[in-house]
Amino acid sequence: MNSRFYLGWDHVRRAWSGILGSGDLSSLPKVNTDLPSADVKRVKALMEDCLAARGGEVTARQRAAILGELYLTLSETGRRNFLETLVDNFCVDRQLVKSTARKLLETVDDKGFQETAMQMREALISPQQQLLRQFNALPQGIKFLVDLRADLLAFRVSQPKLSFLDRDLKYLLATWFDVGLLSIECITWQSPAALLEKLMVYEAVHAISSWTDLHNRLESDRRCYAFFHPSMSDEPLIFIEVALVEGLATSIQELLDESAPEIAPEEADTAIFYSISNTQEGLQGISFGPFLIKQVVTSLRQQLPKLKTFSTLSPLPGFRRWLTAYFEAAMSGDEQDQIAQALIEAAKLLKVAAKPDAVFDTPYWWENQQVSDILQEPLLSLCARYLHEPREKDQAPLDPVARFHLGNGARIERINWLGDVSAKGMQESCGLMINYLYQLKDIEKNIEAYATSKEIAATSRVRNLLHDDENEQGQLTRLRRLLSIKRNNGAGGPPQPSREKT
Repeated sequence: MNSRFYLGWDHVRRAWSGILGSGDLSSLPKVNTDLPSADVKRVKALMEDCLAARGGEVTARQRAAILGELYLTLSETGRRNFLETLVDNFCVDRQLVKSTARKLLETVDDKGFQETAMQMREALISPQQQLLRQFNALPQGIKFLVDLRADLLAFRVSQPKLSFLDRDLKYLLATWFDVGLLSIECITWQSPAALLEKLMVYEAVHAISSWTDLHNRLESDRRCYAFFHPSMSDEPLIFIEVALVEGLATSIQELLDESAPEIAPEEADTAIFYSISNTQEGLQGISFGPFLIKQVVTSLRQQLPKLKTFSTLSPLPGFRRWLTAYFEAAMSGDEQDQIAQALIEAAKLLKVAAKPDAVFDTPYWWENQQVSDILQEPLLSLCARYLHEPREKDQAPLDPVARFHLGNGARIERINWLGDVSAKGMQESCGLMINYLYQLKDIEKNIEAYATSKEIAATSRVRNLLHDDENEQGQLTRLRRLLSIKRNNGAGGPPQPSREKT
C-alpha cells in the first residue's frame, strides 16, 4: 500500500476514541491480524450486529466504531479477507429482488405500482451499503471510507468480486463529495504548516524537493488552489498550482527556476496551470478537476483583469512507452521509414545500439545539437500522432492527461521540445510537454464536439505536425538536409555531461 494515502488513520483513531470509551479497545474481538477463516465468523457476527440496529443510536455508533477500529488493526491480508467477508455475506438479496420484481410487474393500479417501486428501490440497497453508511455517521468516518476504497482498488485486481463492493462505495462517495458541498481555498505560505507539508507529500506531477522549492511555488506571482470537504477540512482533495507569467510557458525548468525574478501579478497576461494533483486514491473516478479549473479561472479573472490567456504546461506520461513500441515496430521490417532512419543516425552519433532505449537512455543526449536536430521534427510529429491516437474501447485519446483537458474543453495549443529535461520528464516523454489552452469562448463548443464524436481541438501548428508525419517525402528531405549538415561539420561524439546537472 502507498502510505501517502493513509495520513489520516491516526486522526480517525483519535476521533473514535471517545465513542469507544477513552480509547478502551477491550471490546474488540481477539482475532489474528491476517483474519484467517477461523476468525472470519467473529467478524461476520460483528457485522450482523451493526446491521441489526439494536440498542439505539449511541450503541449503533459504538458497534460501527469497533468494527472500523478492528479493520485498522488488520494486516493487508486481513483487510482483504475482511472486505471479502462483507461481499460474500452482505450483498443484495436475490430472492427478495426477484419476488419484488414479479409483484411490480403484476401491479395494475398507480398507487400500488409506486409503493412496490419503492420496495424495489429498498431491496436493491445491499446490506453492505447500509453498513458503509454507518461508518459515515462517525467522526472522520468519511476519511475512513475514502482510505478503505483505496484498499479496495488495490485488492480488486486479484479479487474481481470486490468490484461489487467498490461500486457501492463509489456511488456513496460520489454523492457525499458532490462539488456543491466542496469549498475552494487559496493556499499560501501563511497556511498551516501541516497543510503545507501535505502539499509536499501529495504533489504528483513535479516533485517538491524542499521547503525552499515550496516557498518558490507560493510566491506573489504564483497561486495554489485546493478543494476541501467539510468532513475532511484538513485534507486537500485536489490542488492546482498556477504560475502568473507573460506569454505561454514552454519549459517547466524555467517556470520553476528558484533564481528567476518574480513579476508583478498585475502585469501578467497568462495563467499557466502546471500541476494538478489528486490527493486521495480512494476518490479515483470521482472527478473534481473540471470544476476546480473553472473556479480558479473565475477567481483569477476577478483578481487580475489583465489575464487573457489560461493554459496548462502538461506532461505526456505515456508518450515514451508508445514511442518505443512505434520505433521497435518501424525497425523490425526490411525497410525502415524515414523516422526510423532518424533514430539510426542518432544512434551512430551517440555510438550506441540503434534501439530506442539505447538512444533515449543516453545521458544528456539532447545536449548533442546534431542529435537534437535530427530527432526534433520526427519526435514532434510522432507526438502529434500520439495525441490523436484513439483507444479501442471508446476512441478517446490514449494519453490520460489529453483525455482530461480535451474533455474539459481545452485545445492542444503547442507541443514543446525539451519542455521537461528532468529524469522523470525524459523517462516519460523524451522531454516533450504540451500547452492545453482554455479559450473561454470555445470551451463549451469543444466539450460538445469531444463528447459527441471525440473531435480533438488543436491549433493549425499542431495539425501541421500531424500532416508532416503523414508526408514521408517531406520528412525524408529534411532528414537528408540534416545529415548533409552533419557530414559537412564532421561527426562528433556526444558531449560530456555537465556536472551541474542533476
